Amino acid sequence: MSERHIHMAGHVVERHIIRGSESNDRDVFEYALLRVVPRVERGECINAGVLVYCRPQGYVGARTHLDEARLLALDPEADVAGIRFALGAVERVCGGSEGAGQAAGDDAGRRFRWLIAPRSTVVQPGPVHTGLTSDPAAEAERLLELLVK
Repeated sequence: MSERHIHMAGHVVERHIIRGSESNDRDVFEYALLRVVPRVERGECINAGVLVYCRPQGYVGARTHLDEARLLALDPEADVAGIRFALGAVERVCGGSEGAGQAAGDDAGRRFRWLIAPRSTVVQPGPVHTGLTSDPAAEAERLLELLVK
C-alpha cells in the first residue's frame, strides 16, 4: 500500500505504508560515512567510505574509495599511503579478519559501534543514519556510489 502526498514545494512524495498483516522482506540497517580530515584543525573533509550494519542479518561491512586528487587539493602533504592503510583497517575489522586486532573478534554490532565511535584522527566516522534493505552488502555498494564516488 502506498500513499501519495504533495510536498509543500509542489513535489509529489510517495510513502509506503506496511500494515502489520503484510509481509516485509526488508530489514532496518544503519550506516555512517567515513570521512578523511587531512588537517583536523581546519575541519575540511572528503567522504572516503561507508559503514553498514544490519542487526537482523548479522551484517557489518565497509566499502571505501579514496579520491587522491580531492584529498591532495585539501592538503598537498597528506599521507595518502597512511590514509589508505587506515581505510583498509576499517574494512578488515568489518570482515573480522585475524590481523585486524581485538575488535575484529567481536560480534557485528560491537564492531560497528566501535568503528562509529567519535575520533579525532584523520579518518573519522560521520553521524549514523538508518534505512531499510533486503541486501545490506548491495546497500553498502549503492551508498558508496551515491555518497562517496
